Amino acid sequence: MTPQQADRAGSVTCWDSTGAVTHSDTAPAVILICEHASNAFAAPWAVTDKDLLASHAASDPGALGLAQALGPLLAQDCGGAELIHAPLSRLIYDLNRSPDRPDACPAQSEVYHIPLNEGLNAADRLVRMESLYLPFHNLVRARIARALVLGQRPIVLTMHSFSPTWHGAVRDVECGVIHDDMPALAQRIVAEAGDLGLRTELNAPYSAADHVTHTLRLHALPYGLDNAMLEIRNDLIATSQAQAAIATRLARVLTRAIKQTMGVPCPAL
Repeated sequence: MTPQQADRAGSVTCWDSTGAVTHSDTAPAVILICEHASNAFAAPWAVTDKDLLASHAASDPGALGLAQALGPLLAQDCGGAELIHAPLSRLIYDLNRSPDRPDACPAQSEVYHIPLNEGLNAADRLVRMESLYLPFHNLVRARIARALVLGQRPIVLTMHSFSPTWHGAVRDVECGVIHDDMPALAQRIVAEAGDLGLRTELNAPYSAADHVTHTLRLHALPYGLDNAMLEIRNDLIATSQAQAAIATRLARVLTRAIKQTMGVPCPAL
């Protein structure tokens, strides 16, 4: 990995069982991943449209703040946690899409036109894939392998947010819990969500059929690690105060679900 690729791989924050940031060799019980954490850009890519940069097309608003508030709470409840998040905008390359997917570099995202991605050829996409996608997923792979070799089988949670409307249609769901081929944890989270205070649904507003579980397929399923994708409606986590409040309630739900799921045999994949 070149120095430039290392800068674009992402950032890692670790919390010990007291909820304090740590740089020790302790393996996390929970790994949070935020692929759409940022709307930032780096040369040679640039977007100046402020509306586009503020939109869900550029990042998942509130998702990183929620993950940062949730991490230390899960660390205390479960015995250590880790957050891995991307440094650059999904407008350059969507890290939660398979490289063969056209929507890894879309020219249109809902109502937002993305001139940056118009007319890309295979060589253009390859440069972006090698610059952003490979460093990020190599980092995630390394952190999970590290936890495994230290004797931990971490829960893997990907953290996302979604817009209140989609092509003009109002979305009533407030918290979505999505699974791929290992549904146990996602199902248990929904079952435990009665006191979350959010309308929580399984496989909403997306499902694995929408190709949104790519990160889970790459990093959790091959090892049989319990996993889920969490989607919170972004108007509910628009401020740091709202993120902290939902993180507190969500941590209780997730902790109960995690403890009840642990020890359940994983399916043959």
